Amino acid sequence: MKILVVEDENGAAQYLRKGLRESGFQVDLARDGEEGLHLALEGGYGLLVVDVMLPGLDGFSLVTQVRQARIPTPVLFLTARDSVADRVKGLELGADDYMVKPFAFSELLARVRTLLRRTSPQMGDVLRVADLELDVLGRKVKRQEAVIELTTKEYLLLALLVRRRGEVLSRTLIAEQVWDMNFDSNTNVVDVAVRRLRAKVDDPFPRKLIHTVRGMGYVLDERD
Repeated sequence: MKILVVEDENGAAQYLRKGLRESGFQVDLARDGEEGLHLALEGGYGLLVVDVMLPGLDGFSLVTQVRQARIPTPVLFLTARDSVADRVKGLELGADDYMVKPFAFSELLARVRTLLRRTSPQMGDVLRVADLELDVLGRKVKRQEAVIELTTKEYLLLALLVRRRGEVLSRTLIAEQVWDMNFDSNTNVVDVAVRRLRAKVDDPFPRKLIHTVRGMGYVLDERD
């Protein structure tokens, strides 16, 4: 599930990206309203989290243009503007929820998951590959009905592989998406993580799903 966060304050933006990524979501950041609008109009997001006070184009105007373009992506306003008039305006413009800063991340996460369940049922809460099941919102993994306990990074790695099943993912891409870092060829963090994930997801079962493509990276698919 991919979320666009439109937030100009660097500390808040990084906090949101880190928390949402650790909760199993892919996150893109936009630092002003113009960039946020451009990304939102491109589509492909399950949710927009938008500040109201943004440089270039404010959040209210951004959402107005998104709705005028008939893009139904759910919107959560996250802002310091806490007046009743602002809340009403945000909802009347087409937002699905309005949350005031400062906020508790646990509450934000609960609202995000509620919006995704309510507005995006077509995207599916459970991803399946062969006998592997990944509950996206519940962050639960099963194989042959056996529950598999994963660390946060292992879950994020598996979720990335499942969402992009059949696609060979380079170590650089994996490091960027899961660890939010530029891949250093001198580190084996990706290989170690894949090895640990395989020990839990593949080794106990006869059918292997995670495969190495020599010189390229890793892929998850249903090879014989």
